[in-house]
Amino acid sequence: MITTRFAPSPTGYLHIGGLRTALFSWLWARKNGGEFLLRIEDTDQARNSEDAVKAIIKAFNWTGMSYDGEAIYQSKRFDVYKKYIDRLLEEGKAYKCYMSKEELGELREKQMANKERARYDGRYRDFDGTPPEGVEPVIRIKAPLDGMITFDDGVKGEINIASSEVDDFVIARAGGVPTYNFVVAIDDYEMGLTDVIRGDDHLYNTPKQIVVYNALGFDIPKFYHVAMINNEKGKKLSKRDGATDVMEYQTLGFLPEALLNFLVRLGWSHGDQEIFTIDEMLKLFDPKNINKSSSNYDFKKLEWLNSHYIKNMAHDKLALLLKNYGVDITQNSNIDLILNATKERAKTLVELANQINIILNTPERYDAKASKKAFKGEAKDIISEFGELLKTTDTTEYHKLMEDFLAEKEIGFGKLGQPLRVALLGSMTGSGLDEIISIIGVEKAVIRIENAVEFIENSNKENS
Repeated sequence: MITTRFAPSPTGYLHIGGLRTALFSWLWARKNGGEFLLRIEDTDQARNSEDAVKAIIKAFNWTGMSYDGEAIYQSKRFDVYKKYIDRLLEEGKAYKCYMSKEELGELREKQMANKERARYDGRYRDFDGTPPEGVEPVIRIKAPLDGMITFDDGVKGEINIASSEVDDFVIARAGGVPTYNFVVAIDDYEMGLTDVIRGDDHLYNTPKQIVVYNALGFDIPKFYHVAMINNEKGKKLSKRDGATDVMEYQTLGFLPEALLNFLVRLGWSHGDQEIFTIDEMLKLFDPKNINKSSSNYDFKKLEWLNSHYIKNMAHDKLALLLKNYGVDITQNSNIDLILNATKERAKTLVELANQINIILNTPERYDAKASKKAFKGEAKDIISEFGELLKTTDTTEYHKLMEDFLAEKEIGFGKLGQPLRVALLGSMTGSGLDEIISIIGVEKAVIRIENAVEFIENSNKENS
C-alpha cells in the first residue's frame, strides 16, 4: 500500500509551495488507494505557533485534501526518539561527543584557512578515555567512512553522494533534544511511509536520513524531490509574488478547485491539458512525470483558471460562497439572472461580489469622470424620456425597448447607453443594461434614473 505524508513545521503560515507538495503526496496516495498522513514537525518549541498549526489544518479543510487518522506531533514523540538513540548507542552505531563549542569553532577556522569543507573530524568516534569535565555531550551517529550513498530519486534519477560528504552528524543535542534528520527518518519509518514527496531543498538531507535508515536496518522509502516554484522572472518566489498564506487566497476570492488545478500544473503536466478536475488529477497524476526543472508562478493563469471555475459552478453553490464576501442572494428570486449577468466578467469571488453589489445597491454617488462624460448635452432629457417609457411599458424585452426608443429618437446607442449605465450603476462598468433592469426591476430602475436626472439638474445649477 502506498503511504505518503506532508510534514510542515508550524513556525509560520502554510504557503503554496507547501500546499503543492501536499497535493502531490495526497494525489499519489489517493490514486493508489493508500494513506495520506499529516505530521506536524514541532520540535522547535521556541518558534512554534499554535495559530500556525490551526492555519495548516484550516487549509487542508478548505482544499478538501483530507488526511488519514489523527495528525502526528513530533513534540509528543520524544520518548520514541530516545529509544532509538539508546539503541544506536548500545549497538555502537552512535557515540557521545564531548567536543566543546570552542573546539568546534577552532576546527572550523582551521578548515576554512586550509580551504577545506567544514566538517566534524570524528575525534570522539572511538573514544574510550575519561570524558572531559563540564561538557555535556551531544550524540553523533557513525556515518560510513568510504563508499557511496546511493538512492533512486523518482524525479531526478539516481543520486550518488560520496560517503565522505556526510560526517558523523549530531542526532541529539546536549540535553537530549533530537535533531531534524534523525526524527524525520524515525517518523517516516514508524508511519510506514513508502513514498516521500518533498521539495528539492531537502535533497541533501536525504543521505543523512539514509545513514539513519541503514544504521537501524529500516527499509528506505522511494524519494521524489520536487523543484521549487519561482516567480514570473525565474527567481525565488517571495510573499509579494504569491508565496503567502494559503488561506489568503480564500480571502482574495479564489476557489480551492482553481488553486489546486493551478498548483498541479506547476511542475507536472499531461499533454497540453490545462484544466483538471480532482477526479482527472487522481486518474492521471504520477510523480514520475514531475518536471525536473523549476516552474514559474503565473498569477494571471491562476485568475484565468479561477474565472473558469466561477463560470462553471452551480449557482446555488456559488451563492453560498458569496455570503462569505458580503453578498447574500440565496433567497433572491433573480439569482440566475444576477449570476448570469456578472460571473462572465469576474476573475475572483471578490470581483463577483463587487459586481453584484453595484447592481443591487442604488448608487450613492456617481464616478466623477464617468458622470462628466455621460451626463452632458441632451443626456438628462434622453434618460428622463426613457424613464417615462419604462413606467408605462409592459414588456420585459428591455433590449428591444431600447432599440425602438433609439430608432424613434434617431440617435446612436451611446446617447442613451452611457448616461443610463451611470444612472443605474454609478459608473461605466458592469453588466448589460437590459440585464440590470431585469434584475432590479422597472420600479427601482426608474428611481435610479430620476435620481440621476436630479443630480444633473443640481450640477447644472451649480455650474450656471
